[in-house]
Amino acid sequence: MSLKDIQSTGNKDTRSGFGDGIVEVARKNENVVALTADLAGSMKLQQFMKEFPERFVQVGIAEANMIGIAAGMTIGGKIPYTTTFANFSTGRVYDQIRQSVAYSGKNVKICASHAGVTLGEDGATHQILEDIGLMKMLPGMTVIVPCDYAQTKAATMAIAEYEGPVYLRFGRPVWPIFTKESDFKIGKAQIFSEGTDVTIFACGHMVWNAIQAGIELEAKGISVEVINIHTIKPLDEEAVLASIKKTKCVVTAEEHNIIGGLGDAIAQVASRHFPVPIEYVGTKDTFGESGTPKELLKKYGLDVPDIVAAAEKAIQRKK
Repeated sequence: MSLKDIQSTGNKDTRSGFGDGIVEVARKNENVVALTADLAGSMKLQQFMKEFPERFVQVGIAEANMIGIAAGMTIGGKIPYTTTFANFSTGRVYDQIRQSVAYSGKNVKICASHAGVTLGEDGATHQILEDIGLMKMLPGMTVIVPCDYAQTKAATMAIAEYEGPVYLRFGRPVWPIFTKESDFKIGKAQIFSEGTDVTIFACGHMVWNAIQAGIELEAKGISVEVINIHTIKPLDEEAVLASIKKTKCVVTAEEHNIIGGLGDAIAQVASRHFPVPIEYVGTKDTFGESGTPKELLKKYGLDVPDIVAAAEKAIQRKK
């Protein structure tokens, strides 16, 4: 498939994919329950609350309690989905997640919206850029960062059948829809194009930007492989290695600090098995600030031209 053939079928926020996905999976699985920390509206839980009021728990602004309650629910066979902003889902409750969920191996699904700088105007205190790193360092924790509405819906449904703790990260802004729900499989990279000159690995909102960057690079005669790493842990090492052995240089693109995120995961695999030049598109050890999503993506070097420049630099380093 040519990257030009990948078209948006509409625009919708990924958090709505979560809201629609949890309702659909709850209709099929009576053990699915939802908990929220005073953010039912922001997490798009209105329909779930309407259809399953007895399976909904409003804990209030008490995120640590929410994680503890969810861990306890798993003992009775429930599949709890905890919901709040990514900052409160991870940084605020890291000890509870580590001890009560990860260490204990509980089947809790930590569902986090409003991640990254595209949260926008709420500013640095809410724009967590360290959460992927925090979560993927926890033994046994699966980390999923879907790229659009359809993939977020698919991931929300898939994790109900996936045994063990999961961190599912998604966002606030309206974003292009360009995948099919059927294309999602936990732990399996999604290849959008095959190329020979450079590989672009991306996750979350940055996948669409990577595709647009790939189109620009192809117009310059550069053969680009664009791969969506929606599951950062467990990483599809087979797909990663197959690609880098072919292109021999890499760009990683993520709405996250380049320290600890997708780029680090790719670099670890490359350094162990097939070292190649790698350029990182992500935030550079910094906090965010208030602004529109587009303004912030541009300011922090996460825009399409930044991915293009990184790819060209990686190719030059290879030469």
